[in-house]
Formats: sequence, C-alpha cells, structure tokens
Amino acid sequence: MKQDRFDIIIAPEVKDHFKAIDKKYHSLIQQAIEDRLRFQPLTETRNRKPLQQPAAFGAEWEIRFGPDNRFRVLYKVVLEVHAVLVLAVGTKDRNKLFVGGQEVEL
Repeated sequence: MKQDRFDIIIAPEVKDHFKAIDKKYHSLIQQAIEDRLRFQPLTETRNRKPLQQPAAFGAEWEIRFGPDNRFRVLYKVVLEVHAVLVLAVGTKDRNKLFVGGQEVEL
C-alpha cells in the first residue's frame, strides 16, 4: 500500500534555532525530521503528540527524539498542500524547552 508523501518546509527562523544546538546533532535532527514527518505526520505515537492549544510558534504537533529524548521539533501540517511546516527545533532540559537559546512555554 502506497503511503502519502508530505513535503517538508523548514521555516526560515529554524536556522537560528540550530545555532543554539551543538553541531554534532544537526544531522541527527535533520534525519529525524525526514524520517518521522515525511509520511503520516498526523499519526500519534509514543514520541509524536498533538500539542495543547495555543502552543508556541503556532505549532500543532511535536516529535521528540535523540539521547534522553532531549530534542523537540514543533510543526504543523497543511493538508491542503500536503506539507509539513517545521516551525521550531529545540532542546528539552527537565521540564524546560529551549528554542534558539530562549526558554519557551509549551
């Protein structure tokens, strides 16, 4: 059975978010975005969940991954154009989320 393929669009400000994350993790993050959001971005899993609204950056979903599940990608899906819009990339430290070096409320 063929799965629907979604285009992945990275918001321009996400470049700044990457600057606050150690470079050795950039390829891991990019690969996770590709692997987890290209197909079925609206399927809830243990590490992919809808966010409580209103959420930071206008995001509707988050994925978590990496060592100790420290990384978060916040995104929303635009079904009309079959695209996933990545709005933020950050790191979680205990109960705090940091995006671009700034703490963000989820």
